[in-house]
Amino acid sequence: MTIPSSAAPSAPVVLADLFDAHEAELTLLALPWRSFGGRASFAGPVETLACFEDNTFVRTLLEAPGEGRVLVVDGGGSLRCALLGDMLGELAVKNGWAGVVVHGAIRDAAVMRTLPLGVMALGTCPIKSEKRKTGRPSEAIRVAGVAIRPGMWLYADDDGVAVSATRLGA
Repeated sequence: MTIPSSAAPSAPVVLADLFDAHEAELTLLALPWRSFGGRASFAGPVETLACFEDNTFVRTLLEAPGEGRVLVVDGGGSLRCALLGDMLGELAVKNGWAGVVVHGAIRDAAVMRTLPLGVMALGTCPIKSEKRKTGRPSEAIRVAGVAIRPGMWLYADDDGVAVSATRLGA
């Protein structure tokens, strides 16, 4: 997967270094994130989706060109079903997404580790989501008490996930 130079950071994200240099501009999403993707460190402009136990719009968004963006899915923290699986992960790679952050569960974790995609989630669940065509794409969402809007920047590595209003340098 190639991230356009306009979106891709020039080096892997080191969240601790970003906080050292830009603490006032970053907000940590203080949750017990787990890294599942083959790319543990990733960053990009944010696209948002609010959905609860229904991943219909996850597919819709990942079918579009990602252009190095990160999809942030507010699944309400539910671990009762997965909002992202291997087929959607492969779709994200094919369409140039830098990563997907799921405030909820994913599945197919073993396959996810092989994909050149950043994937952070709260956990896993082998059960697929329902398909009710519910969800709110491209709106402001709240994850871990933090307001996240499309166009913000997200930074993630093994230490956690953070957002800023603008792109930050190292």
